[in-house]
This record gives sequence, C-alpha cells and structure tokens, in this order.
Amino acid sequence: MKNLQNLDYLAIVIYMLLMAGIGLFLGKFVKNIGDYFKGGNAIPWISGAISNFMTKFSTFIFVAYAGIAYTDGMVAITLIWSTVVPALVGAAVFAKRWRRAGIITPMEYLETRFNPTVRQVFSWSGVAFKILDNMVRLYALALFVNAATGVSLEVSILTCGIIVALYTIAGGLWAVVITDVVQFVILIVATLILLPLTIKAGGGLSNIFHSIPLQFNWFKGPKGMPLYIMVYYLMILIKYSGNWTFIQRFYSVRDEKAGRKQALLSAAFFFIFPFIFLFPSIVARQIIPDLANPEMAYVSICLKLLPTGIMGLMVAAMFAATMSVLSGEYNVTAGVLTKDIYQRVFKANASDKELLWVGRIMTLFLGSLITVGALYVGGFGGAFEANKLFTGLFALPMTIPLVLGIVMKKPKPIGALATVIVGIIVGLILNSTKSISWELGTLIEILVCVFIFVVSSFLPAKNQEYIDRVKQFFKRLKTPLREDEKPVEDWSFQRSMNRLYAIALFVVGLLFMAMSIPSLGNSSGISSFVAGILCLLLATFMWFLVNKNKITPVKAD
Repeated sequence: MKNLQNLDYLAIVIYMLLMAGIGLFLGKFVKNIGDYFKGGNAIPWISGAISNFMTKFSTFIFVAYAGIAYTDGMVAITLIWSTVVPALVGAAVFAKRWRRAGIITPMEYLETRFNPTVRQVFSWSGVAFKILDNMVRLYALALFVNAATGVSLEVSILTCGIIVALYTIAGGLWAVVITDVVQFVILIVATLILLPLTIKAGGGLSNIFHSIPLQFNWFKGPKGMPLYIMVYYLMILIKYSGNWTFIQRFYSVRDEKAGRKQALLSAAFFFIFPFIFLFPSIVARQIIPDLANPEMAYVSICLKLLPTGIMGLMVAAMFAATMSVLSGEYNVTAGVLTKDIYQRVFKANASDKELLWVGRIMTLFLGSLITVGALYVGGFGGAFEANKLFTGLFALPMTIPLVLGIVMKKPKPIGALATVIVGIIVGLILNSTKSISWELGTLIEILVCVFIFVVSSFLPAKNQEYIDRVKQFFKRLKTPLREDEKPVEDWSFQRSMNRLYAIALFVVGLLFMAMSIPSLGNSSGISSFVAGILCLLLATFMWFLVNKNKITPVKAD
C-alpha cells in the first residue's frame, strides 16, 4: 500500500496554515468572554448547523464506523443515523429552552436549577469525561494518519493538537464555527471525489450489489440486532442531547427560531452525508477483501484509488473532520473550566479581560492533556469500543440529569447527584460482568439512572428559596425572548466574516486545482480540478455579493 508523497504533504501544510490563519485573524474580534464562548449570541443558524454537524463527525467516523461498514456493511449507516434523532428532538424540545436559559456554559444553569454542589460535581466530572472522549478522537485521527504516512502516533497527535489549540485559543467560538464551515467544504468535496472512483473500481453499482449482496443488509451482524440498535439509538439520543457543543450551538444563535432551524438543518446533514462517507468502506470489502484491520478500510481505499496530491487533500479532510470536533470541544470545555470552576470557586470577581485570558489558558491546558492521553487509548480495544465504554460509564449518568433537568421541574438536587454516583457504579459493575452483553448492561444503566432521577421528584422540597428559584427558572424557559434580549447584529462584522468565507473558499479552490494538475490524465484529477473551479466560482460570487452589500444579517422583525 502506497504512502503520501511530497505533494500530499504540501497540501496538508497549506491547509493547516489556512486554519491557523483564520483563527489568528478572528482573535482581534474577540473582546469579551461572551464573544469567546458563545459568539455574542450572533452565530448565523446555517453556520451553526454546519458547525454542529462537523463537531459530531470526526475521523472516528472514518475509522470506527468504517470498520463496521467493511465488516458488516450498511448496518454502519443504520447505527450512524442515530444522530438524526437528537437533532429532531432538539428542534422540538431543547432549542428554545437552551436559548432562553441565558447561559454562557451548559453547566451554568445547574446552579439555578439545582444548587452549587450539583454544578461543581457535574462540571468537574464532565471535564474529566470530555478529556477521555476527545482522547479517543485524537487516537482515531492518529491511526488514520499513521496508516497513510507512516508517521508515528506521537508526531501525528502532536501536530494536530498544536494546530487545533492555536486557532481555538486565538479566535474562540467564532474561529470554531468559521473553520468548521471551511472544513465542511473540504470534507464534502474530497469524499465526493472518492465516491465515483470507488463505484468505478468496484465495476459499477450493479456489479457491487451482485458481488457483496450481504453488505447491503441494513441489519447484518451482531450490531444489527433489534436490541442493540434500540439501545444504541437511545444512548446517542441521551449523549448528544446533553453534549456540551450540541447545547452550545443552541444558545449561541440569535433567538429560538434560529435554534430550531439550525437543529433541523443539522438533522438533514446527519441523514444525507453518512451514506456518502461510508459507502467507500462498504465497497472496500470487494476491492480489498483481505484487509487485516477493518478500521483501516477507508484510508486503504483512499490510498488505492486517489493519486498523489488528491490523497493529501483527503488526509487534510480527515484532519478537518477531527479538528472541527476537537476545536468545538476545547472551546466549550474551557468555558466550563473558566466560568463554572475558576470564576465560581476561585475568583468570583474576576474581570472580563482576566476570564478571557483564563479561557485561552484552559484551552491550551485541555489540548495538552488530551494529546498525552490519546497515546493510551489503544489499550481499551480500539476507537469504537473505547468510545462505547466511556459513554456507557460516564456520559449517560452525567447527561440524564442535565437533559431531563431542563424539561422536568420536580426532580431534586439529591436526585441529580445520586444519578451520577449510582449510575457510574452500576456501569462499572455491568461492564465488568462478562455474562451481560453491552446492550443489556447499557439499557439497565439507563433505566436505573432515569428511575433515580425521576423518583427524587417525590421527595419534599423544604427550602423555599430553592422552590422560588426553580419556579422562576421554568417561567423564563416558557417565556419567548423579547426583542431587546436579542443581540443587535453588527453588519460590518458580518460582512468581514462573509469576506473571510469567500477568501477561504477561494484558497480551497486553488488548492484542489493545484493538487489535481499532476493527475489530469485520469478521472480523479479531472474531478478534483472541476471541484476546484466550482469552489472558485462560489467564492467569487460570495465576494461580489458581499461588496454589493447584499449579504447582510436579517433585520429584526
């Protein structure tokens, strides 16, 4: 199997410089802690939807889910479509609540809804889980890069970690969202180039369906069993609904309507693109039937079919996917460390300028810790198994009170704390009992956690201050935002952001065209060159509209 060439590395370096440059440029627009962690509530809903999509699709998809697609086929798409459900539930239930909550971090509301102890327990334990969760993502990225380049795990993790930290530290949430949009373009274009090449290498769709018919069974293998799928969908619904970056996108837009539209567009992305992403790994079973490690299916098919230069762009796209997730996670987790822990526990009267610098330092701290921890993920049985284990043990007990707490008024603080403690203990016992399957153990853990939290509703509330506070909080959640509570949009800033989109898209177009020149004699080179031209045309059109003042924020009704 071939490795990357000099032209591939050049494509990756140019891409990295582009992402770092965007973050450094946006740093000058970040004036306070609200800008840094929630974009001043001015994130456009379309950009927010793209960012929400990108922060859920890392290289983990192209490693862990690709391995399932190679082994069992379409069941990988059946599983990944579980991400559609929380987006739809978010549009129907959570979007308006999180926007009306008036928070800067997802943990902030816990003190109002429950008490300071709950806020601190969930903040500290949540940060610990985020570190574990993102270690898995970095590990998956390292596997991909290691297979493509031969570069060691240590070097690939360090390189990616430095770039993500650099632009996230500088530009905050705006840097996360805008780089997500640019990375979305790179990822989609690169995967769309690979898709027809895969079909051609497989001898056409009819031959593919005839050669590997079992791969196109939506419920093949142990992961296609009804109980497994039901529990997996339930787990993802809980995990995503309480995911900090998922919540952050809801309270970072202008109003409730924008939040709902953002969630619905996210659901559409979650439904459409998994098939495009995973189809090459399914067909790889026919093209490369003797692959030793199924998790290397996607990178193997890329190395086999993509020529020099284009493969570099694909690796850049993998970086794009994972860096989108990590940058979003770094930002929201640093927000919890800054607002919920540093300011709340250590320095309540910290100035806005001080908190901004603490936020940047916390981002650097998280990046360093996750980078080191990623080196040890292999001991947990691979990316998919590690993610599944960490989610079952920690995410479910910590997320259930967070999610149910904003829709149910009666559960008490003791119920939230007991859910975390008992849930983790139950999860440890069930996961260490080999006679109990993962799906049965996870279902039991979910039911136990929900039962404990709901049962606390029947405990008497003796503290009148707590009763009044919760009553006022839920009254706020039911009250639509007034016009004066919505941000006044800065047209000059928005035009600057749109110009930045156009410039970034122009650079991406030039990159695709330049990398395709050595391969213009074959279909992959032509496809890449055409994709580059389309990016240039779109960038030119956007620039023209911006300068004509036709792309402006929507005025308030």
